[in-house]
Amino acid sequence: MPLYEYVCKACGNEHEALQKLSADPLKDCPKCQQPSLEKKISAAGFRLKGSGWYETDFKSGAKKNVASDSNAAS
Repeated sequence: MPLYEYVCKACGNEHEALQKLSADPLKDCPKCQQPSLEKKISAAGFRLKGSGWYETDFKSGAKKNVASDSNAAS
């Protein structure tokens, strides 16, 4: 289940909620009880890096090993 971040427009409270993908966004702030929560846009908590199936199995031609290409460019 993904972790979503929310901010309350009324009191400024920020918090995280573990929710199903199919769940409706939260509306009521747990701190001030006002229906003014807004979902924040945030980055994923991890990055797939290095060699592995996700990198090599769906690429073709010279783009097989992106990890060693980025290390060589540094």
